[in-house]
Amino acid sequence: MNEEELNISIRKFLKMVGVSSQREIEHAVARAVQERAVAGTETFPAKMTLEIPGLKLRVDFDGEIRLG
Repeated sequence: MNEEELNISIRKFLKMVGVSSQREIEHAVARAVQERAVAGTETFPAKMTLEIPGLKLRVDFDGEIRLG
């Protein structure tokens, strides 16, 4: 196993997930504010699941998204 290659591929994957997730959340918040479905002061529970079937890995991460 090439440790450096593993590290690089993990970092690339996490960067893609982080950037894409942030963009999707920002768009969803903007839509909800535009549609007046939220006041802009809410806090929403959030959940992210990391799954790699080939490694039999499934991990849930819980947190929150605060608008105000």
